[in-house]
Amino acid sequence: MSHIDATPSQGERLLQTHLGTSERADAFYDRQVHPYLTEAMRDFIGRQSMVFLSTADTRGHCDATFRAGPPGFVSVLDDRTLGYPEYRGNGVLASAGNITENPHIGLLFMDFTRDHIGLHVNGHAQLVSDHELRAAHPWIPADSAPGRQPVLWTLVTLHEAYVHCSKNIPHLEPAPRPLGLARTRPKDADYFTNPQPHGRPSAARSSVEGAQRLL
Repeated sequence: MSHIDATPSQGERLLQTHLGTSERADAFYDRQVHPYLTEAMRDFIGRQSMVFLSTADTRGHCDATFRAGPPGFVSVLDDRTLGYPEYRGNGVLASAGNITENPHIGLLFMDFTRDHIGLHVNGHAQLVSDHELRAAHPWIPADSAPGRQPVLWTLVTLHEAYVHCSKNIPHLEPAPRPLGLARTRPKDADYFTNPQPHGRPSAARSSVEGAQRLL
C-alpha cells in the first residue's frame, strides 16, 4: 500500500492565498489535523452508530453514501486503521467497486445528539474477507449486527483525521420509527421510480406549464 502524505492540496493553498486565509489555515493544520487517531478520536468513533463516506472511481466520478449499525460498528483496529463491514444490499457495490479502482476514501462521523461535533477521517482503503479480518483481529464481535453476516470488510489506513466544527450541526433525538410509516409510502425499490400520481405534476413540469401560460 502506497503512503499518502497528509499535506494540504495545491487547490487549498491557492484559495487560501486568494482569500487571505493562509494564517488561519496553518493554525488549523498545526493544531487539528493528525496523521493518527488520538485517544479522544478513538473513543468518539466507538460511540458512533453512523458514518457518511465518499469514494471515487479512476475517472474521478464520486459516490457518497451512508453506513449505520450498533455503536462501534466501525472498529478501531489501531491508531491508524479502521474497519467497517459490508453487508448484502442491493448488489450494486458502488463504494466497494470504486475502492477496487481508486483506494482513496473519506469518512465523516457526526454526533447529532450529545456533543454536536464531527470527525473527518481520510485515508487509503482495501477490501478483505470476513475470515481475513477475524484471523488478524479475533476480538472483533461476531454479532455486531445480529442476523447479518459481512460479505466483506473495508479497511482504512488513515492519513489524516480532523474535527468538523459544531456550527450548524442540528440536534437530533433518537426515536423509534412511527408505527405504520412504511405502509404509507412506496417500497424502497419503487420510491424514486414510480410515476407521479394523477393530478400531481412534478415540480419541473408545473414550472414549465406555468411559464407557458404567461407567454
